[in-house]
Amino acid sequence: MSVEVRVPTLGESVTEATVATWFKKPGDAVAVDEMLCELETDKVTVEVPSPAAGTLGEIVAAEGTTVGVDALLATLNAGEGAAPAPKAAAAPAAAASGASETVDIMVPTLGESVTEATVATWFKAVGDSFEADEMLCELETDKVSVEVPAPAAGTLTAIIANEGDTVAAGGKLAEMSSGAGAASDPAAAAPAAAPAASAGKDVENAPSANKLMAEKGVDAASVTGTGKDGRIMKEDVLNALNKPAATPAPAAAPAAPRPVADAAREERVKMTKLRQTIARRLKESQNTAAMLTTYNEVDMTEVMALRKEYKDLFEKKHGVRLGFMSFFTKACCHALKEVPEVNAEIDGTDIIYKNYVNMGVAAGTPQGLVVPVIRDADSMSFAEIEKAIAEKGKRARDGKLSMAEMQGGTFTISNGGVYGSLMSSPILNPPQSGILGMHKIQDRPMAINGQVVIRPMMYLALSYDHRIVDGKGAVTFLVRVKEALEDPRRLLMDL
Repeated sequence: MSVEVRVPTLGESVTEATVATWFKKPGDAVAVDEMLCELETDKVTVEVPSPAAGTLGEIVAAEGTTVGVDALLATLNAGEGAAPAPKAAAAPAAAASGASETVDIMVPTLGESVTEATVATWFKAVGDSFEADEMLCELETDKVSVEVPAPAAGTLTAIIANEGDTVAAGGKLAEMSSGAGAASDPAAAAPAAAPAASAGKDVENAPSANKLMAEKGVDAASVTGTGKDGRIMKEDVLNALNKPAATPAPAAAPAAPRPVADAAREERVKMTKLRQTIARRLKESQNTAAMLTTYNEVDMTEVMALRKEYKDLFEKKHGVRLGFMSFFTKACCHALKEVPEVNAEIDGTDIIYKNYVNMGVAAGTPQGLVVPVIRDADSMSFAEIEKAIAEKGKRARDGKLSMAEMQGGTFTISNGGVYGSLMSSPILNPPQSGILGMHKIQDRPMAINGQVVIRPMMYLALSYDHRIVDGKGAVTFLVRVKEALEDPRRLLMDL
């Protein structure tokens, strides 16, 4: 039976997309919901899943083709070549006859503007058997980690790119034999599943964490997972390994000191791609922009009182906690309308003014600082902003952010106050021209109407590109943010 694969709904006001990548070619077996291709719009990247199990027939819209909503992408021969289980569906037909076939394992699509990655970890060695979709290795790009699944059940025959090697998008990682070499005994998959099973939960741990636990002999039950739904990440295993090392230290203190070479007490670790990119972009920002920081302080009394009065009702109605970030986001959006150059960017000899606010919210993760973007924050309500911040923050901590979610920001807020910072000078996130630094709320004596009173105060810092933003504009921006926070009613009245 022939089934049509069509362009799904692309989102509000989006009417067309470009076919970016086909993951399957005509004749390939596919499982239901397996990704067939990826579409790119001017806002998001959309993956198109298979509507049924079967064999891909004709590709109607080739890569690079512009297609409208509900346009025909391809045809699918449902039921033909389909395996009874999704994992077996991707296995070549030769497996059924017992024949062995060599299959190349390639670098998957890494995302927009990402052309290379580093092989971080191989979870399988040459000669190991595995099932279809089982994780073979993990790649690190300058933005996210990418796991490479097995295209079919089989045996790893050759590793072309070793750990630490840099590979290009679409490059060859390894070779495998499918069919006769495929693991048919369920026990063959047991070692890979053992660490996750020992955790006593249904959540699949990160493959890199499973490998490290196996190497170091760590019991998964002794590791606290910080990933999604308690998923154990590699950093969790490292933290668990470091804890025991700290306890025996006091016992060793009474022993007579012995000379130890400095090299024996040092550890050299290669920077991850993400950390390299953070270092490069921050330095480029300093070298490119004429960066300057101006400061002010805000009395948080009214915001704290308003939050205290309505937080329970707010959470009950909207299902999300009322935090300070929505107030600051709203205040910044309000100020950016009056001082649009802070929301602009320089492109050569042109200035591009943005008539919208895509708010970047800096978030610290175990892998490094990332800045997920909340699009059209200026048109969102307090509840919508809080939901978006909570969702993006969780995805950042779980390492699940896509490249698209970290691109297109026009202004950034960085909250160093959550770590106890009293004052700092944030660095611009290029090509943006402004970033607001929030800090710790601290009680301080203030002179109010001739009397000294204790007020909860916060220092604010605006770093800006002096090439486009003058001192008057920067100070005006901070004053407007201060006014909106000290009298939140101004936000409702658009004053």
